[in-house]
Amino acid sequence: MDPKEKRLARIRRHKRVRKKVSGTPERPRLCVFRSLRHIYAQIIDDEHGVTLAAASTLSPEIRDKIKTGGNIEAAKLVGQLIAKKALEKGIKKVVFDRGGYKYHGRVKALADAAREAGLEF
Repeated sequence: MDPKEKRLARIRRHKRVRKKVSGTPERPRLCVFRSLRHIYAQIIDDEHGVTLAAASTLSPEIRDKIKTGGNIEAAKLVGQLIAKKALEKGIKKVVFDRGGYKYHGRVKALADAAREAGLEF
């Protein structure tokens, strides 16, 4: 499968998930995007179309601590940071949007770290 087909397949899976998963002000959506070098997480209120919190391996809090952003250790740090930012804004419950990726590896590590840091989903 060439890279373009693979990307389109992921987007198709993501659209399928998004038909059912939507963020509300009471329970926003924790969305994950994964690239080869980095991992990104956003907490989004879909009703108002607003990003409430965001974290990634490019965030200043994490950037200096990691050697590379494309591994499980980096994903754990992003999960902890997104949970910390959410709890500071009073967000305790979210719905998890895996972004069309398998719930495995970096995506699972980010989710588990966010749960351990206090987010409920």
